Amino acid sequence: MKKLILKFNNLSNNFQSVSLLALRLVLAYGFYETAKIKWQDMNSVADWFESIGIVAPKLNAYLAATTEMLGVFLLILGLGTRYISVALIVTMIVAIKTAHWANGFAAGDNGFEIPLYYLLMLFALLTFGSGKLGLDYWIGKRFMKQ
Repeated sequence: MKKLILKFNNLSNNFQSVSLLALRLVLAYGFYETAKIKWQDMNSVADWFESIGIVAPKLNAYLAATTEMLGVFLLILGLGTRYISVALIVTMIVAIKTAHWANGFAAGDNGFEIPLYYLLMLFALLTFGSGKLGLDYWIGKRFMKQ
């Protein structure tokens, strides 16, 4: 039984980086869509931000779009994963509070279900980092040798 548990634990450790890569790629895809929409018509986004009471709507529209697009590239590469996770967590908290909370949990009604899932995935990346299949790991490994 002990051998079986050790083999399972070893297998789990090997798949951890694959799981983290999957999280990064799913999040990158999700943020790509929202960032692309924001960048296509930033004035409409700023107007919408103003209508829901966000302070400095134009600045915050650019900040949100930039954070999301930067997140796409950094998550794909696994570079600065923990740092961009913090920035995207803040973005998701603001989005939930300002745009999604009033609609409840349901995803179909622009509720906070999907942003909450993103928030939880980002928290996992903040906790575990990018894994061995990200640049963070390889850069860290290189600098740890020195």
